[in-house]
Amino acid sequence: MPGLNFDNFQRNAYLEENGVQLPRATSTGTTIVGCRFDGGVVIAADTRATTGPIVADKNCEKLHKITPHIWCAGAGTSADTTAVTELISSNLELHAMYSGRPARVVSCLQHLKQHLFKYQGHIGAYLIVGGVDPTGAKLFSVHAHGSTDVGYYLSLGSGSLAAMAVLEAKWHRGITKDEAMALCAEAIESGIWNDLGSGSNVDMVVMEVGKDSTLHRNYRTPNVRGQKEKSYKFPKGTTAVLDTKIRDRVEVIDLTETIQQPMEIDA
Repeated sequence: MPGLNFDNFQRNAYLEENGVQLPRATSTGTTIVGCRFDGGVVIAADTRATTGPIVADKNCEKLHKITPHIWCAGAGTSADTTAVTELISSNLELHAMYSGRPARVVSCLQHLKQHLFKYQGHIGAYLIVGGVDPTGAKLFSVHAHGSTDVGYYLSLGSGSLAAMAVLEAKWHRGITKDEAMALCAEAIESGIWNDLGSGSNVDMVVMEVGKDSTLHRNYRTPNVRGQKEKSYKFPKGTTAVLDTKIRDRVEVIDLTETIQQPMEIDA
């Protein structure tokens, strides 16, 4: 049967009790947020992928397309978020073909929470689900253990505290699309500047009722190196040459005469 195998659990517990140092999980870093506005929803994420203290990718994609009108922002283990979102996307496509109508956002949420709950958190996928359907704009969050939440604005990942501080301070009822986009971008940038695991650029997806979803790749690039105020390239002759010394490091020997002489053979 496919899935996780727990046959070695007792063995690992025994080894740990007897002083064997077990490998630890690699810490990850991400900031993802979502914000609803009248008639739509925005989700955003940073683009830094880390393997412990190493930045593995400066411009990775953490926004996953489930259906044309449903997207997920993923935090946690990159391989797990990708595999889970691809699986649910396939299931929802089959569901839409069977029912003859596009899948709703709550159906995506139900598939995700049931799948993750089976593995009790061993699949490291923390997701913010956003989308639009005939019932309007929806925004949910799903944790690795299968617990879910719903709200007007949400944040997950190691930079979620910094992002939530911005969301709590500046979100208001009746927020417009442009304000929601600016708020999500500012929240992600807060995670970028205050969380070591988050960084690089801001990706964003805007979903509106009755319109196609719009992906804004690298919507903001706060970490781009700016132009230096002064050039430090100086022309030749700027610094005077006071003295020059040339020393031969290799002794050159002419072997031509030695090779031409006949070799002496002792009798």
